[in-house]
Amino acid sequence: MFRISLDQACLSEEQTKRLHQMWLRCVRRIIVSTTLAGSGHPGGSMSSLHLLLMLYATMSHKADNPCWEGRDRLVVSMGHVSPGVYSVLSEFGYIEEEDFLEGFRRGGSIFAGHVESCVPGVEWNTGVLGQGLSAGAGMALAFKLQEKKNRVFVLMGDGEQQKGQISEARRFSAKYGLNNMACLIDRNHLQIGGSTSAIMPQDIRADFGAAHWNVVTIENGNDFEQVFQAFRKVYRNEAGDPRFPSAVIANTIMGKGVSFMENKAKYHGSVLNEADAAKALAELGVDNPLEALKVKRSASLKTIKHFSKPSLYPDLDTGEARTYGAEVKTDNRSAYGAALEDLARINNGGKVPKILAFTCDLEGSVKMDGFHKVSEKGFFECGIQEHHSATVSGAVSKEGFASFFSTFGVFGVTEVLNQIRLNDINETNLKLVCTHLGLDVGEDGPTHQCIDYIGLIRNLFGFSIFMPADPNQTDRIVRYAAKQPGNFFVGMGRSKLAPILDETGKPAFGGDYRFCPGRADWLRQGCDAAVIACGAVAGEAVKAADELAETHGVKTAALNFASVVPTDSEAIARAAETGLIVTVEDHHAGTGLGSIVAGTLAENGLQCKLIRLGVKKYGFSATPAELYQAAGIDRFGIVRAVLQAKSRAVASL
Repeated sequence: MFRISLDQACLSEEQTKRLHQMWLRCVRRIIVSTTLAGSGHPGGSMSSLHLLLMLYATMSHKADNPCWEGRDRLVVSMGHVSPGVYSVLSEFGYIEEEDFLEGFRRGGSIFAGHVESCVPGVEWNTGVLGQGLSAGAGMALAFKLQEKKNRVFVLMGDGEQQKGQISEARRFSAKYGLNNMACLIDRNHLQIGGSTSAIMPQDIRADFGAAHWNVVTIENGNDFEQVFQAFRKVYRNEAGDPRFPSAVIANTIMGKGVSFMENKAKYHGSVLNEADAAKALAELGVDNPLEALKVKRSASLKTIKHFSKPSLYPDLDTGEARTYGAEVKTDNRSAYGAALEDLARINNGGKVPKILAFTCDLEGSVKMDGFHKVSEKGFFECGIQEHHSATVSGAVSKEGFASFFSTFGVFGVTEVLNQIRLNDINETNLKLVCTHLGLDVGEDGPTHQCIDYIGLIRNLFGFSIFMPADPNQTDRIVRYAAKQPGNFFVGMGRSKLAPILDETGKPAFGGDYRFCPGRADWLRQGCDAAVIACGAVAGEAVKAADELAETHGVKTAALNFASVVPTDSEAIARAAETGLIVTVEDHHAGTGLGSIVAGTLAENGLQCKLIRLGVKKYGFSATPAELYQAAGIDRFGIVRAVLQAKSRAVASL
């Protein structure tokens, strides 16, 4: 494999000649692939090609072993330059040229319009601009903690620098001294709508400099020698303060290599027709394979196995679960903090912590302070930078760490759903634990009352959703989530709760209780009605069931669906046998647990009266008890709903 040492003083004549030949072949692939597909982004692929080729020529990597532990990482934040990336991967032996040209942007192919990690050599699925630097920071942070020599490179566009998350990532990377990372910016001065300076003026050099990054500017980023010298300066820590990461700003030309494409904004996302592609290939002096490849693309797509990396996840000791007695009243977030502190004490005593914790200026509120005291090296205060925090905590979890990110629900779900979604696509191992959910936030008012967390997270195919009912169940769910790889959302409110008791008066989720995903908890039995609840209102459901049975003679089952996703469909079917199900949740009534139960009933053809209690309008500033009463999701509202439904049923006979 072609390699260039950054210890040499300059490129040799032979290296420069070979790089030029590689460049010609790659430009040809970019033009051919996008023209055949009829879509794609040739302009930026061509402007960034010199950077990409020099990266793969100088990075530590092995095409025959894409998962090699010692490899450097490249995150292509501007994932739309996939034609350029795939072209270079073909040049370095990761993929076959013909597979790429025949499969680019075809259904069922691994060669998607934006880079995806199912292609060997691609580390992170990208395309949504502004997130790549945060992902790179997560990888660089992992290597710092593990004291590994791996380096991380992030390729970005200049228009992309307008995104606010990049500012968050710059500050975080400087704070934690991620000098094993470099950002490479393709400064072609154009974006979809035209000139970057006209669309949104920015001083990229000053922005990075203000965040203490070392900045190197390349006057001509389409000149291999100039690119090499800039890389050499970064590699040898000659770019400035060696404590900080580096940014390389390369002035390039959109559509570089084809005269009628150069400096044309339209070629950011417009492709050449066959006639213009033929002209471009002739100008480059390379052959035109379009006709032959058109025939091949009209045939059935060749099946290529999706590449996948082995999962890296630490083996954790979850310790002994705590039991909060019947007389103890505390909030679920405190139980979460205590469990997290236990996990840190047991697992983070070595040189490298196994569990990492991230928060955004809410350490005390989300109860991560105990973890911080026990494991200072594993704790990361990210400031009020939720977008970056969501991404960096996800990316680091792919490198052998259990990663917990905690903030309020309105920030950790509603505000950063895009970042969480990309984590899900990248199959991270994130434990997203959000406190202060629902109306239980109380006096903070509607802006902070996150009432759509289940509905939003349900859209993510890889996330489990757990809503513990009390401190005991919180403790066990947190320990379970820590032990398992994969993405988990654990949600809770703000208020203190008494432990839920079983029918004998003992803590239902204490002692030997073990949390089991996909299994509902039958807290009370009953044949006349069933109340299905999750989270903080589960205790209200139990109180309502007891009152209905003891005072009104309505034998009512109470089910706790702490495992919202996966869902216990069998429990719903059994509850439907009572003829009446009432769902209750501190959540939007139309998109949460109630909608899951409704869908299950419909899909299975189960006939049952269903009443969905929940939040049906934005709340107001008041105590949680007042808000629950107004929404009808407290004990009294549940009792009223059951009795009204039963009286109507009797009246209709």
